Amino acid sequence: MTGERAEHGVPGAPGGPGGLDGLPAARLWAAARFPYLASGLFGVQVTAVSGTGGVSVDAGWRLYADPAVAAGWTPAELGGVLVHHVWHLLRQHSERALAAGITAADATAWIRAADAEINDDLIPAGLELPGDPVLPRDFGALDGKLAEEYYALLRQARRAAGSQPTPWQDCGSGADGMPRVFDAPGGLDPWLADLLVRQVAQDILRHANGIGTVPAGLLRWAREVLAPTVDWRRLLAAELRRAVADIAGVVDYSYMRPSRRAAAVSGIVLPALRRPVPELAVVCDTSGSMTEDLLAMALAEVEGLLRALGLARRLRVLACDAAAAPAQRISSARQVELTGGGGTNMSAGIAAAYGLRPRPALAVVLTDGYTPWPAAAPKGMRVVVGLLGDNAPDAPGWARSVRVTQSA
Repeated sequence: MTGERAEHGVPGAPGGPGGLDGLPAARLWAAARFPYLASGLFGVQVTAVSGTGGVSVDAGWRLYADPAVAAGWTPAELGGVLVHHVWHLLRQHSERALAAGITAADATAWIRAADAEINDDLIPAGLELPGDPVLPRDFGALDGKLAEEYYALLRQARRAAGSQPTPWQDCGSGADGMPRVFDAPGGLDPWLADLLVRQVAQDILRHANGIGTVPAGLLRWAREVLAPTVDWRRLLAAELRRAVADIAGVVDYSYMRPSRRAAAVSGIVLPALRRPVPELAVVCDTSGSMTEDLLAMALAEVEGLLRALGLARRLRVLACDAAAAPAQRISSARQVELTGGGGTNMSAGIAAAYGLRPRPALAVVLTDGYTPWPAAAPKGMRVVVGLLGDNAPDAPGWARSVRVTQSA
């Protein structure tokens, strides 16, 4: 599809770019109705392109609008279309489409799924869109799902019906990752786009914490952007493997085993190189604030990781509340006796681990974080902290830490 292009002017300038006379009023309506989206609404660059038959957006934060189509919409409808397309960018639908392996043949179903992900939050909040906007109930789905889930349902329905999808509004390459012929080169640099996304997320949280209300799906999105959910199991595995590799990779000379070269030197005993197998300790917070299920899950994960590394038999576990209990040498997480239930002092647990003989080269501390910590790292012993729970305070900077979330 080709079109006659009129380059964008200053966002929100009187009269709008290239004949989009309703753009200033539309932006003002959208910013007044959804004030927490103002940064995104005024950050997108608008270009008039005749003959496209609608409004679309690309991944570079440029919006292409057909003036003939936009002229038939009210300011509220054009403002609603702006909000809708900005959310394609905020939710990174083009990047997610590429990650999902969406092809040109799949684009119809994907954009309908992405539209449903947006509209189920915003239409109940007062978004006005022209025509018949897509909602999850249109294809028998529940609200609050992701575009990937809606897309899977749409594909199943299409196969079952054996028919072609219904006509759809082209939301552009910013929604499905497929370039359009009218897409212009350039656009916002990725780092500027990321700053804009984060600014909108911060505005949403600020609005929600003030006197305003925000749809639940938008609030979840903002929290995820500013504090993304990560796979704690992968992070914990990476930290343990890194710590074990650093320790096991150390080599030193030892006279406990003579060098094989000693036979070539008369009267001199030469040391051999020795690669140590690290001793490990796990300090489990058993204070009254701990969640037993979460602690058991994290401990089982540690056991599985160490078993995979061939180190499970060298594992010692210390239960600790305000004081540390005697160490238990275990071969399975089921053997651990988690005694305690009083106050919390992980400094005592780390000190007890440090005092074990042979001294552990690595200590894994599983805690909810509400505890005193040593002022500095114990000399000669690495510490990895598993912070259990969604709201655990940060661990000290000298320790490697991984957040183990309640929702995992």
